[in-house]
Amino acid sequence: MSAPDDLASAVREESAAQEQAEQEQAGQEQAGQEQAGQQAQERTKPVGLGVVGWARWTWRTLTSMRTALILLFLFALGSVPGSIYPQRSVDPGRVAQYFKDNATQAKWLDRFWLFDVFSSPWFAAIYLLLFISLAGCVFPRALAHLKEIRRRPPAAPRNLLRLPHSEAFEGGLTLEQAAAELRRRRFRVVTGDGWVSAEKGYLRETGNLLFHVALLVLLFAVGAGGLFGYRGNVLVVEGDGFSNAVAAYDRFMPGSRVTAESLEPFSFTLKDFQASYVAAGEKQGQPLDYLAKLTVQDSPTAAPREVDLKVNDPLDVNGTLTYLIGHGYAPTFRVTDGKGQVAYDGPVPCLADDQATYTSECVIKVPDAQPTQLGFLARFLPTTVPNGDAWVSVFPGAANPTVQVFPFAGDLGLKSGQPQSVYQLDTTSLKPLGKMSAQPTPLNVGDTKELADGAGKIEFTGVKEWISLQITYDPGREPALLAAAAAVIGLVLSLTIRRRRVWARVKDGTVTVGGLTRTEGGGAAFAEEFAEIVAALRGDPPTGDRAGDDPPTGGQGGDKSGEPDEPGSAGHVAPDAPTGNTAPGARPDEE
Repeated sequence: MSAPDDLASAVREESAAQEQAEQEQAGQEQAGQEQAGQQAQERTKPVGLGVVGWARWTWRTLTSMRTALILLFLFALGSVPGSIYPQRSVDPGRVAQYFKDNATQAKWLDRFWLFDVFSSPWFAAIYLLLFISLAGCVFPRALAHLKEIRRRPPAAPRNLLRLPHSEAFEGGLTLEQAAAELRRRRFRVVTGDGWVSAEKGYLRETGNLLFHVALLVLLFAVGAGGLFGYRGNVLVVEGDGFSNAVAAYDRFMPGSRVTAESLEPFSFTLKDFQASYVAAGEKQGQPLDYLAKLTVQDSPTAAPREVDLKVNDPLDVNGTLTYLIGHGYAPTFRVTDGKGQVAYDGPVPCLADDQATYTSECVIKVPDAQPTQLGFLARFLPTTVPNGDAWVSVFPGAANPTVQVFPFAGDLGLKSGQPQSVYQLDTTSLKPLGKMSAQPTPLNVGDTKELADGAGKIEFTGVKEWISLQITYDPGREPALLAAAAAVIGLVLSLTIRRRRVWARVKDGTVTVGGLTRTEGGGAAFAEEFAEIVAALRGDPPTGDRAGDDPPTGGQGGDKSGEPDEPGSAGHVAPDAPTGNTAPGARPDEE
């Protein structure tokens, strides 16, 4: 190869090597830029909260006052279905009827526990979350408030005339006289070098905390009553008795933690019931008094005692209360069937159809009658008088008791498995006995009515009265009452008391007084009180003292806190400071 060819080849190789080196350098620079970009992206990527961070955020959100208000609203909203739809714990018969009338809708409602609202998981969750939210909100504020009331009032600002309420005057007032006057007005007072600081109104936050603590206690008491309490209803006829056992109740609604052994083992017998009415005048027939005479045994081994049971005056047996809530008539009948056997003999409780005259409707079912079952509709008239071709009652007392009887015979349907009310007679499978009349001749006590077709007879043998009782045991009743009273007191304190501060400076015969209210909207009322304080310090004739809010602490004079270099220093009031109505230790969402 010639020299020129060698030179050209060397130049080409050198150019290729230089180009390769440039490409490698460019690749390295690009890789460096990509790595730098990744590092920058990693630096700007937000750091995760982590388990502790999320737990802290969840707790702060749950214990905020905003969350507590939302849960309180949900608690009230969740109670609404309990009053719209029948509840199994109150009336299982109505729930069964709802399933029968609206089968598809009832199945969907039952999936969301709308027939058991107050024992449903979602209602319990709202209740527990509300309790936790209030507890987590109140207790930190209570601790902060305890620290606040132990703290001395702050030192006086340098320029009191820049406060919302201020006044200066000449006089011979001393610091001791100013402190004594403010203590007399039940301020908490400290003194310093040429100044007096006073504050009162701590009971405002105390009342606020009392209200919320009482609400917590109220929720706890209601929950305890729902778990360990019970209530039930029973109807007792004169001469009959009652033992506090589950089987003896007409309707029994226990708490989820109540067992048969939880019931107090007392019993009683209804000896007599007396109802008195206005006999004449414009208020004739108006009830005056109801009195049930009971013989009570607090336990199977206790001695009997006589008790007069009245409305709103319950029988109390170791916390179990028995209330008189209603009464009515129970006429007694003897029914003889077609074979001459006594198929029924006893009282029949009747329901009043007219409260003014106690005209009552009765149902008598005789399933043991032979050869066919018997049923009777009866109308009881306590004081019967003729009214043309009809008979009516004119007075609720049993002055002239009679009964109009409507007899039926046939299948009473008691073996069908369908629940029946003792106060209703299904006449679908029954036939009337004899000719029916809207106003049959009434039977007096001792009269007998012969039934058609040889079905037997019915005799009206007498009149008794019955009472309906509600028996309740609620361990949270008294705590709930005390909590409700405390909540009212706390609410009154938080709404009527204002937090305010007063300072006074005495220098070279000049007295400067400044005041600041820490309650929003309390400036107008404090202006009047501030004017009275200034007048008292100036020595003007008194125009009447205002009642204080807090007890005097006394003995705090002589504390010399240094004057602030700046009006806005910590613990002092800045010249343009706001009224400062935030509770000690409270977050903004808790106001």
